Amino acid sequence: VQLQASGGGLVQAGGSLRLSCEVSGRTFSRIIVGWFRQAPGKEREFVASIKSGYTYYAESVKGRFTISRDNAKNTVYLQMNSLKSEDTAVYYCAASSSVILSAIRDSRHYHYWGQGTQVTVSS
Repeated sequence: VQLQASGGGLVQAGGSLRLSCEVSGRTFSRIIVGWFRQAPGKEREFVASIKSGYTYYAESVKGRFTISRDNAKNTVYLQMNSLKSEDTAVYYCAASSSVILSAIRDSRHYHYWGQGTQVTVSS
C-alpha cells in the first residue's frame, strides 16, 4: 500500500485547509485510513480515522475537523476548519487492513504511512 499526502500549507488562525491522502496498492474500500500529526518536540498523536464509513476523532479536533473518503478516487480527505496555532504540525496519513476499534487511535496498528505534509497556522 502506498499513500501520498498533500494539501498542507500556511494559514491564519481561524482559516481552513483540506488535506488529501491518495491510496494505492490495495482494495481501497476495505482499508482503514487515519490521520496523525506530530508537532516539533512532541510525540505523534491521533487526529482522525475512518473505518467502514464510521469516523473517529481526537477530542482536540472534534467539531472542527472532518474526515471523509471518496472510494472512486481512492482518496481520504481531512477538512480542517477553525484552525488554531496548536494545530501546527506535520500531518501524516496512515492505513491498515485491520484495526480493532479499541486500537483505532494507536499509531502502532497502522502499517502503511505517507510522507507527511506540513500544516502551519499563524496566530
